[in-house]
Amino acid sequence: MRALSTSRSFTSHPQFPVSSSDKSNEPRGRSEELATRPQLVLDIGGVLAANLSPKFWMLVSEAAEVEHSTLYKIYKQEISSKLWRGEILEEQFWGWLQDQAPKLSPSEAKHTLAECLSPLPALQRLPEWSRAADLHILSNHLLSWVTPLLQPVRSYLTHIVISSEQSWKKPQRELFAHAASLLPSRSNVLFVDDQRGNLDIAETMGWKVVLADEGGAWIEEADRWIHNNSAMDFPIFESARPR
Repeated sequence: MRALSTSRSFTSHPQFPVSSSDKSNEPRGRSEELATRPQLVLDIGGVLAANLSPKFWMLVSEAAEVEHSTLYKIYKQEISSKLWRGEILEEQFWGWLQDQAPKLSPSEAKHTLAECLSPLPALQRLPEWSRAADLHILSNHLLSWVTPLLQPVRSYLTHIVISSEQSWKKPQRELFAHAASLLPSRSNVLFVDDQRGNLDIAETMGWKVVLADEGGAWIEEADRWIHNNSAMDFPIFESARPR
């Protein structure tokens, strides 16, 4: 197996900015308005798009004729954390995968990954949610992998924080602290993730949290939270209306 270099001599960045925030030149009234809006922070996997695990690894293992549990175990031990922290590049990941599964071509593997990153219903709610809340992404991922998913809704997102661009990954507190630094002070924050360990760290930041379930029931919880924390005095979403 080839050794993995940690060189960052080349990258594959999309055409939109990530986790950048400079409101120093905004009028004071605008800053105060932002501070009154609820802040909704969303994971990607299991929230806005399907998780890569286990589907991607099962399909890759089947195509490459290797044992799924063995391949996934090696991935977790050797490369997972490095990938999400940006310590190795995307092309190094594909090279590693080809070493592990030589019968699977890189093009086949990339196509499989793109198919596995299928959108979930919540992605379609972003335009509506953005009417009453500021929306942010906080995810363990590679920017190049999620760009096709996020590009159509980029205008509804205030910040995008991707672990591989920040050298930390959830549940490391440093990544949450970075995301928190981008939010208006004294704002109400709801964080949605499908991993309890990530929610535990978010709660230490003073954020409200919701565990994303596979059935998508969490979407109505987000509707109600946005409505209850919005300055608007009428139900914004049908699911937020009194029952």
